[in-house]
Amino acid sequence: MKTAKKRKCIFLDRDGVINEESGDYIARVEDLKIINGVSQALQLLKSHGYLLIVITNQGGITEGLFTREQLKVIHDEIQKRCAKSIDAFYYSPCRSRFSASLVHKPGTLLYEKAISQFNIDISKSWMIGDTERDIIAGKKMNLRTILISDKEESFKEDYKTKNLISAVDLIIGIS
Repeated sequence: MKTAKKRKCIFLDRDGVINEESGDYIARVEDLKIINGVSQALQLLKSHGYLLIVITNQGGITEGLFTREQLKVIHDEIQKRCAKSIDAFYYSPCRSRFSASLVHKPGTLLYEKAISQFNIDISKSWMIGDTERDIIAGKKMNLRTILISDKEESFKEDYKTKNLISAVDLIIGIS
């Protein structure tokens, strides 16, 4: 029996990487602002053969600020605005201040599920995020990591860029 070829993947955080960080949860499509250039950057990654999987903490569900159905509407709108380039959204409804969870970043269970479901080769894959918990989760999974930030902070990421467009240029330049 032939084994399916493993695939390369870009794991992406959502808020602060794909859409503008609002400082609070995004519970309505009206509040969703896709960062300039993100759709083109995602399409460029797709053209280079990458799966695109969003892993996002959405504790506002646990806090009762929005429902899973409202989150799906927002993710559908992200897909619409980004030329349907994202292969999957995985989210944690948990809130770390209420309880510990392996699905809540920096936990890795959502990554493990995606890797299994999509037959991902972690040696050819990346995590792009804008917080320490994104980098920690990526490192736990042995992914190469890129921190999106214009601040001096460092979380032992492999690379740091100011935005997703720069991160994509870096990935394509290395691949």
